[in-house]
Amino acid sequence: MLYHLFYPLHTVFGGFNVFRYITFRGIGAIVTAFLLTILLGGKFIQLAKKKQLGQVIRDDGPETHFSKKGVPTMGGLLILFAVVLSTLLWADLTNIYVWLIIGITVWYGLIGAIDDFKKIKKKNTKGLSARGKIIMQLAGVIVIGLVLMRLPESDTTLNFPFFKNVAPYLGWFYLIFMFIVIVGASNAVNLTDGLDGLAIGPTIVTGGVYLLFSYLAGHVGLAAYLQIPYVAGAGEVTVFCGALVGACLGFLWFNTFPAQMFMGDVGSLAIGGSLGTVAVITKQEILLALVGGIFVMEALSVILQVGYFKLSGGKRIFLMAPFHHHFEKKGWEEPKVVVRFWIVSIILGLTALATLKLR
Repeated sequence: MLYHLFYPLHTVFGGFNVFRYITFRGIGAIVTAFLLTILLGGKFIQLAKKKQLGQVIRDDGPETHFSKKGVPTMGGLLILFAVVLSTLLWADLTNIYVWLIIGITVWYGLIGAIDDFKKIKKKNTKGLSARGKIIMQLAGVIVIGLVLMRLPESDTTLNFPFFKNVAPYLGWFYLIFMFIVIVGASNAVNLTDGLDGLAIGPTIVTGGVYLLFSYLAGHVGLAAYLQIPYVAGAGEVTVFCGALVGACLGFLWFNTFPAQMFMGDVGSLAIGGSLGTVAVITKQEILLALVGGIFVMEALSVILQVGYFKLSGGKRIFLMAPFHHHFEKKGWEEPKVVVRFWIVSIILGLTALATLKLR
């Protein structure tokens, strides 16, 4: 919006030329989203308490979590508001990728909101059925996939880090791969959101890394130099990633231990879905497993735990899944688990950035 309002005036006042630059608008999105979240956070907490939007705690969870019952949840609504508004303010709204990412973010946020409302209403952790959730997530992927594959610059090859000449063509099978990436990321972030500040830290790291990937993918010269896929128009995704990072930084102000509010499924499902979509658009899908290694680890811990439990007749690999609960059961205090997971996430993010020179 600001781009369309002020950039055309650069012929009148040269200062407005800064709106041409994605870097300037990306920083603007970060600051705007951060300020919106900080300024509205306190009021959202008050409103959530008034509407009795309190966190529901699983009965079989760690005993230390029972005190979290009733803490305002659905803070993801605040994140989504800040992200969407900041993106609309600073992005080029003629860019199709911007609208696709906003669309999937809002859609997955709606799925999460329905899930949260069901849990709050029933006062238990049973929200949407797994089948219903997957069907709704799949619907979003199909729409996004069909639009992307009909674009003139559509690319259904799969690029691998470290191997510049390895890019298998998937054709329509790319839709299935997109489903795995986007839905997998969405549910992985959802599973990670179990401790104060745990999911939001790796989200900031992942969003920051893909902010850079988006900018590089949309710059023909830099993409060629680094030997990564060039995606015309992907640079505008930088603005969305900036808005996500800014909103999450603001949310962390209230979500750090002891949390004043939680993001709920409305936040975690939307954040994961948006990160998966960004990875698909920038053609850096494989690297999402590395950058978001914490999310992958949490999801795998649940899959392994459930699978082993069924195959072994009731035995467990971990003391409790997702993985962060395992360390709680071992006696680690919650802030220690969270900060150490953040450290691992930062290292993984830096490793992913290092792959830019290893092709």
